[in-house]
Amino acid sequence: MIVYRNEHRVLVQGITGKQGTFWTEKMMACGTRVVAGVNPKRAGETHVGVPVFATAKDAMKEAPFDTAVMFIPPSMAKDAAVDAIEAGAKALVILTEHIPALDVMAIHHAARQHGTRIVGPNTAGLVTPGEGFVGIMPGHNPNIFQPGEIGVISRSGSLGTLVCLNLTRAGLGQSAFLGIGGDPMIGTTTRDALEALDQDPRTKAVVMVGEIGGGMEENAALYAATMRKPVVSFIAGRASPPGKKMGHAGAIVTGSAGSYAAKRAALEAAGVVVVDTPSEIPAVVRGFSGQAGVGHAAVAGGRGQAFEAIGRPAAE
Repeated sequence: MIVYRNEHRVLVQGITGKQGTFWTEKMMACGTRVVAGVNPKRAGETHVGVPVFATAKDAMKEAPFDTAVMFIPPSMAKDAAVDAIEAGAKALVILTEHIPALDVMAIHHAARQHGTRIVGPNTAGLVTPGEGFVGIMPGHNPNIFQPGEIGVISRSGSLGTLVCLNLTRAGLGQSAFLGIGGDPMIGTTTRDALEALDQDPRTKAVVMVGEIGGGMEENAALYAATMRKPVVSFIAGRASPPGKKMGHAGAIVTGSAGSYAAKRAALEAAGVVVVDTPSEIPAVVRGFSGQAGVGHAAVAGGRGQAFEAIGRPAAE
């Protein structure tokens, strides 16, 4: 359940707070099926038209849900996450940043025991244009998101927004946006997201937005080498000074591992087109469909079939 679908029922933990209220209204306005919220102090109330429960377990009994999203501060995140997991959430979108490392480990342990897909922590969420969104991405803004055939993966919410904006302005809509999060210990990796979009019949090409630090892009490259769908990538951090801490908590480079050069080399060896700036992405995606027989498979050495034409009419 990495790709959001509008049949997925959503629980909002922390629904009555300022951010929870704002984003719940935005999610519902563009089609997201928010069926319940959680705030132990306001159980029994209705907030923005949604019933509020004391716990996720209570909500599951009265208003069953598939996906939970957390508008919860770091100190309370573990308890909220475990509550949603033990309640039976199939997916849990953890927006919270700065959760203590031991708490994150406990969350992932609980998720493995109960079969819950964790997205995040420190994710901006999931968007499926035309169906809805879960999180804090501007999925309600038609200038940024439009239905289409391009899947987008990003560790960064802001860079993901920029990429989708550029695609939409170029007349290229998105099949799904998957924000995986910028923390060091996340539940859905770049490779997990890439596999999900490869298996998604609505996705014809993939844009992968990575950044320095960790080995997720290198691991994703191993899978990308087997794909028939074309992939283009932008890696943030090319000009970052060596030895400086910057960006997400997961942007940690050790020696050459996790460096820009290592990531680019791995991706290009797998046949992924790596661009220098996000503004180049739409032209590359157009190029996939503009050359007969040329797609990711052709670039990677002839694997797979030719890529069919992609795109949608530009929004009026």
